Amino acid sequence: MAGTKSGKIQSVDRALNILEIISDAEDGLTLAQIAQKMDLPKSTVHGLISTLRDHRYVRQADEDGRYLMGMQLFEMGTKAARSWDIRDAAKPAMRWLSKEFGETVHLGCEDNGEVLYLDKIAADSLITIVSEIGTRLPMHCSGIGKALLSHKSESEIKRYISNKGLMPLTGRTITNADDLIAELAKVREQGFAVDDGEIMEGLRCVGAPIFDSDGLVRYAVSVSGQVKDIYGKRLERLIIETKRAAKEISYALEKAGRR
Repeated sequence: MAGTKSGKIQSVDRALNILEIISDAEDGLTLAQIAQKMDLPKSTVHGLISTLRDHRYVRQADEDGRYLMGMQLFEMGTKAARSWDIRDAAKPAMRWLSKEFGETVHLGCEDNGEVLYLDKIAADSLITIVSEIGTRLPMHCSGIGKALLSHKSESEIKRYISNKGLMPLTGRTITNADDLIAELAKVREQGFAVDDGEIMEGLRCVGAPIFDSDGLVRYAVSVSGQVKDIYGKRLERLIIETKRAAKEISYALEKAGRR
């Protein structure tokens, strides 16, 4: 049996690492390049990648032998997407928010201590928001991330800070643990979070937590736009309607008995 470390099976861990490495290379990688990135002998990597290729998780280009992502992952991802009931539940409220305010609307969840964007309705804007579906952003400085973190216990929040740190993305990013804990307590009390230029200069985002059928916060919805467009009475109304949208999505999940 392959060696284990902290309960992990080494061969499986390495195979998954190969997939992650290849997924980051749009033009694919050669066997030698993959082996170099993993700091492993080519013979070891060849055995792993041959198995992945046999199961269609990777494919090999005919012209130069580079390895790329395989169709099996696409097919599995498509099946997984169909099972994500949250996107269906959230779509009506997201569309309404986008139409009403003309801003970008996001749906996200936590995955491995990061915000994973599950859906997005983009608005025509001069500001480009780097948050495509499937991408990840830090939790401590995003509207969705703070909405999700606010419903964790203080010990869980401290664990997050210890594991992920509080890297500053702008001069407004909260980088002090006590300040973040205080901010999250405020978010939990008021039912919404605001990213005020903390993840990107000139960007303001309002996020609200979504409760699943078990009453747990697993998702959040947000509206993002330029600071110059989201302030005063418009900001106040945006907060009200974002919270309302989150409640509607929560109700849809509860009614369906889904998670």
